[in-house]
Amino acid sequence: MGSVEEHSSLLEDGLIQQDESNGLYTGDGSVDINGNPVLKQKTGNWKACPFILGTECCERLAYYGIATNLVTYLTSKLHEGNVSAARNVTTWSGTCYLTPLIGAVLADTCWGRYWTIAAFSSIYFIGMCALTLSASIPALKPAECVGSLCPPATPAQYAVFFFGLYLIALGTGGIKPCVSSFGADQFDDTDSKERVKKGSFFNWFYFSINIGALISSSFLVYIQDNAGWGLGFGIPALFMGIAIASFFSGTPLYRFQRPGGSPITRMCQVLVASFHKWNLEVPLDSSLLYETQDKHSAIEGSRKLEHSDELKCLDKAAVLSEAEMKSGDFPNPWRLCTVTQVEELKILIRMFPIWATGIVFSAVYAQMSTMFVEQGMLMDTTIGSFTIPPASLSSFDVISVICWVPIYDRIVVPIARKFTGKDRGFSDLQRMGIGLFISMLSMTAAALVEIKRLQLAKELGLTDEAVAVPISIFWQIPQYMLVGASEVFTFIGQIEFFYEESPDAMRSLCSALSLLTTSLGNYLSSFILTMVTYFTTTGGKPGWIPDNLNEGHLDYFFWLLAGLSVLNMLVYVFCARKYKQKAS
Repeated sequence: MGSVEEHSSLLEDGLIQQDESNGLYTGDGSVDINGNPVLKQKTGNWKACPFILGTECCERLAYYGIATNLVTYLTSKLHEGNVSAARNVTTWSGTCYLTPLIGAVLADTCWGRYWTIAAFSSIYFIGMCALTLSASIPALKPAECVGSLCPPATPAQYAVFFFGLYLIALGTGGIKPCVSSFGADQFDDTDSKERVKKGSFFNWFYFSINIGALISSSFLVYIQDNAGWGLGFGIPALFMGIAIASFFSGTPLYRFQRPGGSPITRMCQVLVASFHKWNLEVPLDSSLLYETQDKHSAIEGSRKLEHSDELKCLDKAAVLSEAEMKSGDFPNPWRLCTVTQVEELKILIRMFPIWATGIVFSAVYAQMSTMFVEQGMLMDTTIGSFTIPPASLSSFDVISVICWVPIYDRIVVPIARKFTGKDRGFSDLQRMGIGLFISMLSMTAAALVEIKRLQLAKELGLTDEAVAVPISIFWQIPQYMLVGASEVFTFIGQIEFFYEESPDAMRSLCSALSLLTTSLGNYLSSFILTMVTYFTTTGGKPGWIPDNLNEGHLDYFFWLLAGLSVLNMLVYVFCARKYKQKAS
């Protein structure tokens, strides 16, 4: 009876492989929600993407509905100082980009991307509701200022507020590393036509992010500043509910990739096995290294990877010892690993220098929600009788992205293609490098605006007063627009680079690693702020970033970041020249 079942299974596999070659089924191993092979014509591709892009748009609207104006809430409602508020924002934002490591490991190990998104979205929604309550119920927030006397928030009020805030940080950790990868999974890597569409998907994915961010930085910021914070936080909570509904609506159309087991365990196995066999010689013929004889890799949901000549010390993990060759039995993955498993670790090590250079870029990007806003608070924010919330200037960053994405996709790529011969115009590495250069220009623009603002404050005798200087806040537009342009090149390039270069069974993890640069960039920004404050306030001096920016030197801080950006770009160019792309 067992032989009949085996014959039936082989026959079924043969029919599916035949259908794959005929183009009926996907060739990348994707399945439906029930684990069955999926038909190309009925699933995935652009027909599934509107639900994913809609989810991302609404979720980002919810996120930026909190993040964009958070520094204003902390200073005006919780009565924190400039440095403390900026530090809290960057620390929270950094945590939002650190928690994706949790979601990524769960997605790649056991849950899969779909169920990880579903579970963490619920946590996210609970956090949004808790934050809305903390801003709506009088007992959960400090009293309003009376003149210059502003009562601080109580520990209980802080506890409720930060409980909701960090639930959001945890919730976003299961969404960020999975949504872009899940969207890219809808395109079959083995189909040349769908592979080209995948490159365009990353552009429009980032476009949808910024549609949500545009609504947040304009409409929601206005609501928060004029109609109240309870409503201003409640609307993002509503959109988070819409995001969850949009995601589940597309379930019948989705293509799913099976989780391949713990990537961290596999990496540890390679390290342990290579150390255990440190005294064995690596054969010159790489075909003598251990690999399964099957068409597919031993790792669930992963294709085989070709051997590379780098980091030969790790190849020892795939060397067959005499005892293993005699027995022909290889039961212990902590003693013997496949070439594909070794190559997974090699790829991560190769990507590390490129990954590290994204940290300084993210520190520059973090200024948009902190120092740019605080700079704008002491500029002229009026147009006639209308007052512009300083945080709403970030809408120009979003407008820049929304304009640049179609320009890049429809104009820049075709022109660049003629010169480079690449299907996507620029390589991912070239694209990221251009963005790093533009980010340096954004800090330069911010510094020049601050020099002019401080000069005017000095001329009008306003250095001792924390009042707005009569220079229009619209002078900040160039720095926001330059940050937006740099995002289109660097952030989208990062998303694409870490997806394309990552092993199949590590794509969520590698997406989380790209997001981790944003986290570390925020922490770096917090660290720089702390060090700048410490060293510039010695001897009773006000320092570069006092509570009254009119007597400080915020321009020096922007110049410092511009200098770090130049050094970072030089390191990046060196690392990019040395990088060798994945062989598969």
